[in-house]
Amino acid sequence: MNNDLSKDDDPGADYGADSRPTKSPRKLQTFNSLKNPIYRLYFLGMLGQRASMNMQMMARSLLIWRLTGSAAILGVMSFFNALPMLALSLFGGVIADRVHKKYVLVAGLVGSGLVSLAIALALTMGYLSADRAGSWWILAGASLFQGSIMGLMIPSRQAIIAEIVGEEELMNAISLDSLGMNTLRLTAPALTGFLIDAFDFQAVYYAMTGMYIMGTVFIAFMPLTGKIVVRGGRMIAEIAEGFRYIRHRTTILLILLFTLLAVFFSMPYMMMMPIFADSILKVGATGMGMLISVGGLGAITGSLIFASLPNKKRGLMLLVSSLLLGIALASFSASSSWPLSLTLMVFVGLGQTGRMTLGNTLIQYYVDDEYRGRVMSIYMMEFGLTSFGTFAAGLMAEAVGAQWALGSFATVLVIVSLLALIFVPRIRNLD
Repeated sequence: MNNDLSKDDDPGADYGADSRPTKSPRKLQTFNSLKNPIYRLYFLGMLGQRASMNMQMMARSLLIWRLTGSAAILGVMSFFNALPMLALSLFGGVIADRVHKKYVLVAGLVGSGLVSLAIALALTMGYLSADRAGSWWILAGASLFQGSIMGLMIPSRQAIIAEIVGEEELMNAISLDSLGMNTLRLTAPALTGFLIDAFDFQAVYYAMTGMYIMGTVFIAFMPLTGKIVVRGGRMIAEIAEGFRYIRHRTTILLILLFTLLAVFFSMPYMMMMPIFADSILKVGATGMGMLISVGGLGAITGSLIFASLPNKKRGLMLLVSSLLLGIALASFSASSSWPLSLTLMVFVGLGQTGRMTLGNTLIQYYVDDEYRGRVMSIYMMEFGLTSFGTFAAGLMAEAVGAQWALGSFATVLVIVSLLALIFVPRIRNLD
């Protein structure tokens, strides 16, 4: 058997069979994918969407916390966003394999903009405020709509990158995509905190609406990419076919399982950030924005590193990134020092971007084109599944405190990463 991974065979018993040919080391080309004009339009369009997402992640959680003062409700809110993602992301994967992905992105951006505008108007007119008991349910309903849109849109958003650039440029393109997102993690939360303190929450949602409009314009100018295979089968049958494909591709299955565990035990920290900012570090909305922003600084550093690296030892880097993320989160959970917490958030961002970029790259690198949308829908569905972890962390924080809850989850992530490093050579040895 040669060193190429046949896409028609089970990449089975010998992990060495998963090696794929790579190019010889190349000159440093950190921004190589941006030379592609179609990728530039995609990149700019997604900046608008990612800016809104980063603003919403902070504004919604802080607004809920100030309306209710309940860590449990913060956890419950994650369900309202996650449940429709779980229900619809698999269908989004089939849509991504059936429909030109540009059309899906435009529809998703327009729908998201309408949701943001509705929240902005509800805040402006006083329907959503601390004076109206139970008005936080408006945010819950908006989260349901937003989760539905994301579930149908994200598989196309991820899978379209491979249609724009070649396989050997995937890590560079995905890293630059992460760079754009992480740059916004550095700037958007600080801007969000300023807007909240200066003008209140409705200013954030109006700004988000503008960002979605900007993203829609750029994506609308993109040409159509990829080929659409016309299928006569039902969507349920195609979803089942996607699961059968993953079951017989051991490498893809193992990466999916590991990323599920890594996301499950790491993502609750975002839900708990308002508690750390208001009750533990006592730095308010502006301080919370700074915490998230310095996490973005670490993530930007990671994105630049991964965009510059050749396609070597990516499996090992995935596991080490998750280990670093777990150690940084465990240390952050124990800190009550503002300077130390800021420093640790840099390493949280570095570990998080490594886990996201490398997991995404490896899955897309090894998947067959005709299954890409469905596999990416299962990959993105993990983020919905991990909301159960966020909910559990919220309940745990209510019972024993946010520091113990986050520390416990981070410790499990450290253990899982170490076990994978030692006992799962199939991932560790992937290039």
